[in-house]
Amino acid sequence: MSNVHYFLFLIHYLLSILLIIMLSRHFIFLLSIFSIVVLSLTPVVVYATYELAYRGRIYPGVQIDKSKIKNQKSKILKLVNGEKEWIVQAEQLGVNLDWDRTREKLYRTGRNGDFGKDLEIKYRAYRQGITVEPEFDYNREMAAELVASVSGEIDRAAAEPKFRLAQDRVTEFVRAETGIRVNRNQLTDRLIQAVFSAREQVEVPVETITPVAPKGEMTAESLGIKQLLGKGISTYKGSISARKHNVGLTAERIDGVLVGPGETFSFNQTVGEINKENGFLEAYVIKDGRTELGDGGGVCQVSTTLFRAVLAAGLPVAERRAHSYRVGYYEQNSPPGFDATVYSPTTDFKFKNDTSSYLLIQAKVDNNASTLIMELWGTGDGRIAKTTKPIVTDQIAPPPDVYQDDTSLPAGTVKQVDWKAWGAKVRFDYTVTRAGATIYSKTFVSNYKPWQAVYLRGTGTP
Repeated sequence: MSNVHYFLFLIHYLLSILLIIMLSRHFIFLLSIFSIVVLSLTPVVVYATYELAYRGRIYPGVQIDKSKIKNQKSKILKLVNGEKEWIVQAEQLGVNLDWDRTREKLYRTGRNGDFGKDLEIKYRAYRQGITVEPEFDYNREMAAELVASVSGEIDRAAAEPKFRLAQDRVTEFVRAETGIRVNRNQLTDRLIQAVFSAREQVEVPVETITPVAPKGEMTAESLGIKQLLGKGISTYKGSISARKHNVGLTAERIDGVLVGPGETFSFNQTVGEINKENGFLEAYVIKDGRTELGDGGGVCQVSTTLFRAVLAAGLPVAERRAHSYRVGYYEQNSPPGFDATVYSPTTDFKFKNDTSSYLLIQAKVDNNASTLIMELWGTGDGRIAKTTKPIVTDQIAPPPDVYQDDTSLPAGTVKQVDWKAWGAKVRFDYTVTRAGATIYSKTFVSNYKPWQAVYLRGTGTP
């Protein structure tokens, strides 16, 4: 039976009682009693009828706060990790109205179980309306995709330590480095909590990944190879292929060498004989005041770069000699005076390991970029190395340009292999301190003769 049928049945029942009363002998008395009963029951009947009419339905005047829907969907969050920031919009998380939960919330408005409070809510909703905040949900797949994208820009795998010795030389060395990764579950929770609250910024949670400890007795740690002590850099743009080959070969012979505590490193002893039998090619060298082909041109690029690494590490230099002339290669990224020439067996470059642990020399060659890097690894002891700005004096103008015939170049070709340089006297001070006390100091003086530009003039077959 429908609600309307219930209402008509009730009216019919009351009229029947009224008719019976009117036909009775005590009409007036009974009519009064009936009126009192009817007046008393009318609010109850009306309320019951109202409840029956909206059974399973939302009460009139109860509606969604539509402004909340618009604001929620357009909300913007800022994700922060150190100096990195990401702007995230709610729509990137698939935030949308959860109609099932919202409808249940609308339906429960005025049905809280407190009769007086529920009656007041229903009356207010009927008279002036009541807005209810909607319920929202998010798309799990979209949230996971967003979190994965952010994590991909932050996650860094741990570098597992590698250390391998072969005949007293390190053939493989990678220092251990901790990694980081985003806690994706926690970031998702923080994002969802923030997007449905008043928060506007979320800190991206990260975890530290600890490298696995190396196994075996001989490790970099046991030798004291823990940190980078000094690095030297030089460039050699314009070098011919043979010179680049020699730079790479020399660096290869230096790379991985261990220098024990108290030992003095000798460049010449480490590299060995500079000749064709040992793989060196002919490249242009300065000899007897001329630029000419000679075995091992480019070897001094390595000794010069190692000299700079030694200065940066604060180690005592036992032997160093400057070139007779200022060489353009060594001043491409450095002021004059920071070069070291070698010529076995008379001229060597040496430095002493005065630390309490081993030193590891690493060489990194990039012939495409014409760049050489020499690194010294060991255990720092708090020393600080400083070099003063070089002072250039007694400058002498370069001689006229020199042109030399070269059969390896096609006729008509001119190639510059040396650049003019002024003769000069260059000096700088080198001081090493620890805890405020000077432990080593030396003044390096370089006397350079003036040098002309040198061009190769092709005389070969075109």
